[in-house]
Amino acid sequence: MRDQYANRKINIDDIVAGKDVVAALTDWAIAQPDGMPVMIYASADPQEVKATQQKYGVQRAGEVLEQTLGQLAIHLTAAGFDRLIVAGGETSGAVVSALGVQGLRIGPEIAPGVPWTETLSPHPVALALKSGNFGAETFFDDAFGMLT
Repeated sequence: MRDQYANRKINIDDIVAGKDVVAALTDWAIAQPDGMPVMIYASADPQEVKATQQKYGVQRAGEVLEQTLGQLAIHLTAAGFDRLIVAGGETSGAVVSALGVQGLRIGPEIAPGVPWTETLSPHPVALALKSGNFGAETFFDDAFGMLT
C-alpha cells in the first residue's frame, strides 16, 4: 500500500529531539506532484511500537505522535490540502481537535461505518476519519478514488 503513494514515516525520535518534523513533512508534501496522494504515517510493526513505548512511555509516545499529526493537519490545510484521510481513532480525534472542527457534513460512504465528511467552515476540508478496525485493505485506494 505505501509503495503506491509518495510516503514518509514520522520519526518519533526526531520529534522528541526537537526537530521541526511538521515543517519538513509539510515541505515534502507540497513538493509532490499536484493531484497525487501523499501518505504520512506513524504506524510500525509491533516490535518497533513496543521499543518506542519502552523508550518514551506509552502515554508520552502516543501524545507526541497525536500532537504532531494534529499540527501537520493544520499546516497541510493551510498550504491548500483539502482532503485528508486520518487512520486511527485517537489520531482522528487529535486531528479534528487541532483543526477546530465545529461540525461535519456527512458524505458518501467509503466503507461500512466510514463516510467522507466535510468540515462546516469557510474553507471546507474533506475528512475520512477511520478507526483501525474499519475498511478493507483497499480502503485508501477506495477513499482516494471517490474524490478524485
